[in-house]
Amino acid sequence: MRSIGRAFAILCIYGATCVAWLILGAITMHRSQTQSSSLRSDVHDLWGREHIQEAPKLSFEGAPADKTTTPPPSIQPEATDIKVHLDLDQRLKGLTWYPLYDVSFDATWKYVHEGLNEDLLVTFAFPDPQGVYDNFHFLVDGEPVRAEPSNGGVTARIPVTDGQEVMIAAAYKSRGMSKWEYRPSVGASSLKDFRLEMTTNFDAVDFPESTLSPSSHEDTADGKRLVWDFTQVVSGRGIGMIMPQRIQPGELASSLSFSAPISLLFFFLVVAVLAKLRGLDIHPVNYFFIGAAFFSFHLLFAYTVDHVSVWTAFTLSSLASVAMVTAYLRLVVSSRFAFIESGIAQLLYLVGFSLAHFWQGMTGLTITILSIGTLTLLMLLTGRIRWSEVLEKVSPPRPSPAVPMGVFFPSPPAPPPERAAE
Repeated sequence: MRSIGRAFAILCIYGATCVAWLILGAITMHRSQTQSSSLRSDVHDLWGREHIQEAPKLSFEGAPADKTTTPPPSIQPEATDIKVHLDLDQRLKGLTWYPLYDVSFDATWKYVHEGLNEDLLVTFAFPDPQGVYDNFHFLVDGEPVRAEPSNGGVTARIPVTDGQEVMIAAAYKSRGMSKWEYRPSVGASSLKDFRLEMTTNFDAVDFPESTLSPSSHEDTADGKRLVWDFTQVVSGRGIGMIMPQRIQPGELASSLSFSAPISLLFFFLVVAVLAKLRGLDIHPVNYFFIGAAFFSFHLLFAYTVDHVSVWTAFTLSSLASVAMVTAYLRLVVSSRFAFIESGIAQLLYLVGFSLAHFWQGMTGLTITILSIGTLTLLMLLTGRIRWSEVLEKVSPPRPSPAVPMGVFFPSPPAPPPERAAE
């Protein structure tokens, strides 16, 4: 009964620690989401939003002289040559990293007019109507277009004749966040003599959904060089780049808290089995302090990760928790148990398991490996234990004190002493 009572007390301590972790994870997630929603608009105002650059819209104004045909309202250029450079500049605000970037855009489009004399309208729309565009140039046949931006773009009116070749150029430097994309057309269209060259200062390239993959790519001294080169292709997809994402401190801290009960469960199992095999007296109160030391790792990490780097916060939290458990078990059990058995188990189940969260998709595999490894270890350690004797063993009853026989069977009275002879 004493062993069952201790096991129940340890189970209650484990459950209370799990509840504390769930509360900490929920608080950290709420902090992260609240700060992210409030700071995102500030980052947009300071730096910009996602850039989706559209090709210039070419359309005609006026009707043909014979009044018999209607020219198409929108056409595609005969050739496109674009150069884009993306310079990543990630910034930390609160518990969230924002993938910001500087973009240099320089493009030239060629249009060849066929048909009657018309007024060609060239409308160039900015990727972000509220963005800031430094050193902006909009040229038609090498001449700057004198038009004030309105409705998020600029429009040029060009008289064209049959067979006339028109060169349209635009260039600017701006800032954006998360993603850059170029859309040649709204729907499916034919792209002729199309070339887009993109250079980056980062290696981790990723493309948005429903976009074209590059024709070629190569490494550069700073990052990547990617080229989309098509002689003639029909497609409604765009071309883009997703900025690399850093580990989000808020998401990582909440994820560590939510999965922490797994590491503590493995640690408690190993310590309990070793204590049983070696006859160590580890009281439930000792388990309480061990659980609190495990909890301190996640508590310290959650409130330091927004002040220092993720790796610095992780190192400080690991050193603090391991030092607390090792120093405590050295006093409770022994130095050997604290530094070897307990130390290795904590490094494996707490530090190693938490470290797996830094790589996406590795948490499940780590849990699987730790589960199988722990099960194998427990099977080897307890293989010679006779569980029927351990679980069914009942302490012998205490012997009752001996009851004097005279209580139930009184002794006959002693004979009177003989009188002395007179």
